[in-house]
Amino acid sequence: MAGDDTAAPMGKIGLGRPALPEEVAAWNHDILPDGTGLPDGEGDVWTGEEVFADNCAVCHGDFAEGVDNWPKLAGGMNTLNREDPLKTVGSYWPYLSTAFDYVRRSMPFGAAQTMSDDDVYAIVAYILFSNDLVDEDFVLSKDTFFDVEMPNADGFIIDDRAETELGLFSAEPCMENCKESVEITMRAAVLDVTPDHGGDDEAAAEEAPAETEMAAAESTPADEAPVVQAAAEEAAPVATEEPAAEETAAVDPALVADGEKVFKKCKACHQVGEDAKNKVGPILNGIVGRAAGTGDDFKYSNAMIEAGEGGLVWNDETLAGYLEAPKKYIKGNKMSFAGLKKADDIAAITAYLKAHP
Repeated sequence: MAGDDTAAPMGKIGLGRPALPEEVAAWNHDILPDGTGLPDGEGDVWTGEEVFADNCAVCHGDFAEGVDNWPKLAGGMNTLNREDPLKTVGSYWPYLSTAFDYVRRSMPFGAAQTMSDDDVYAIVAYILFSNDLVDEDFVLSKDTFFDVEMPNADGFIIDDRAETELGLFSAEPCMENCKESVEITMRAAVLDVTPDHGGDDEAAAEEAPAETEMAAAESTPADEAPVVQAAAEEAAPVATEEPAAEETAAVDPALVADGEKVFKKCKACHQVGEDAKNKVGPILNGIVGRAAGTGDDFKYSNAMIEAGEGGLVWNDETLAGYLEAPKKYIKGNKMSFAGLKKADDIAAITAYLKAHP
């Protein structure tokens, strides 16, 4: 019902109201190629390395090289003319604004729009440095944004299909001179998408697995190690509780503090401390001196369990080898982290783990 004091309806159906300027501003995050929308702030490469390590490296690697199926952000130069191009910020993206806008709007994964504009500038600066597009002393800001030349800036064309093609597909369809019959001359055996009219079903079913097996055989290196490196089989026996306690007591507090900082790269999957719980990865309390794959209430990969059964015990030497290259040290394990490249970081995080017996 409508009365004398009823407000005038908004729009066609009388719902809603115009958005307030501050409401529009809260959603207006887009950055255009000409720099429109860029916020104030700045960030340098080395600050970006630290912020990237804390927020991005778990998926994209310490050097933007990508982890497992997570995207690579660096590399791929001169690959766009291949059948399998590597499309990264450096090789493919035509506008720097695209990288900045995406990081600011969508990252870090699971905590989008929690970083400051300075941190976003710093992360993008580090990504540019990882692609050899800027020097190590570069500082990214509104003023230096267009000092960066994107290698593929001229690699795109204007989409003019609305003007050049839409008319061709919008006209009345031709309904004359059609073929009297349709004949299947080949079958898509691997995908099995050809309509079934009988005849070659069994042959197609046999052909698909054969082709799949052949492709798998060609893609697997002949000399790939079966599961665990020999180093894992020759690892030292499980340490007793008493030496482990003595080793913990001798840990350098300053090194432990450094290790706590490095451990930020691990927090997405692992926890330590009194209230630690298994996450994507197991609790790491007491890992030093323990056989691989023997933590409580965690489902380890078969590769990790076999490594422990083969004698792999976590100590300074084995942790160093594993943390440097997890996928190479124990082939087939589930850890997706690319590894720590600095010996100091490995020593620090080992000390930090020793401090949590």
